[in-house]
Amino acid sequence: MALYIHGMGNISPQKTWGESALFSPPRDHQGSRLSCIEPDYDLYIDPRQLRRMSRVIKMGVAAGAMALKEAGLNVPSGIITGTGYGCLKDTGIFLGKMIDNKEKALNPTPFIQSTHNTIGSQIALLLQCQGYNQTYTQGAISFESSLLDALLELNDNPHQSILVGGVDEITTTLHTILHRFNIFRKSSASSIALFNTSAAGTLHGEGATYFVLSGEKRKNDRVVLDSVKTFFKPNPKQVTEGIRQFLESVSLKNSEIDLVLLGKCGDQKLDNVSEKVLTTLFPENSIGLFKHLSGEYPTASAFAVWLGARIIQTQQIPDVVLPGNAGRSIANVLIYNSYFGRHHSLILLRAC
Repeated sequence: MALYIHGMGNISPQKTWGESALFSPPRDHQGSRLSCIEPDYDLYIDPRQLRRMSRVIKMGVAAGAMALKEAGLNVPSGIITGTGYGCLKDTGIFLGKMIDNKEKALNPTPFIQSTHNTIGSQIALLLQCQGYNQTYTQGAISFESSLLDALLELNDNPHQSILVGGVDEITTTLHTILHRFNIFRKSSASSIALFNTSAAGTLHGEGATYFVLSGEKRKNDRVVLDSVKTFFKPNPKQVTEGIRQFLESVSLKNSEIDLVLLGKCGDQKLDNVSEKVLTTLFPENSIGLFKHLSGEYPTASAFAVWLGARIIQTQQIPDVVLPGNAGRSIANVLIYNSYFGRHHSLILLRAC
């Protein structure tokens, strides 16, 4: 079943909110982490409630509010959130205070806000949404799991409008711990030039992206989310065959994919699988990249869906996204994401 995108909201390391053109200009980051460019939260959240919210909750609530505003919807039928790490800062605060205070006289707020489902729950409380509310924490396929749940829900009740998103944040503690695994570069002079330099590791990212999805089309809808598929630790042959089967299941040929948004991360060893797949299946298609704009994080595919949908809506591919242009109108966008070579996913967007 196809899901129509009524509205979108995105807070990312790029200025992906407001009235400015798409990545005009793109924001270049230095170092090994890409932090979000955040809006004025007073525009989306009551200032009296802001002071009790951690940063990731503010990002999630604001992104959801953006999506609802674009959709012209006050309260969704349900809320489904995917997050790999959840509210890490609040978790760290609570555990730190537990140690410092020797488990006595603890502030309950960080504990209450440390659970993964806090983001979706906070949105529901603010909107007084009493419908279906679910949070998925399946690591690097958390957002894809949210989409699959939305597909099932809207297949049964296509008239509903569900708020679906992916949210993850960077904290200093998380960044320090992950650096020990040598998965991130020690430093980078330019995030935009990530793919121009051959080196091990990628750049750490974060973001909050929400979509209002429905099974019923409205006259202003331009993009439909068609299908989702995931793989775990496949070899190049299995990925290639999996993409072939995926396209067959949606009655598309390889040549009919107008743009492949590829989740290359900049690590040459990890990106070899993606390169082999592209050479085999999409030698003459437009190829776009996005992780030099968003960074790498478990729900980065949500950023890619937002980007693919905006490209279909505007029929323009920003130069910073496009290393290979086949020079054709954009009707079918295939997002192929890989998270450190373990979790792979496919998401198909179509013009409608």
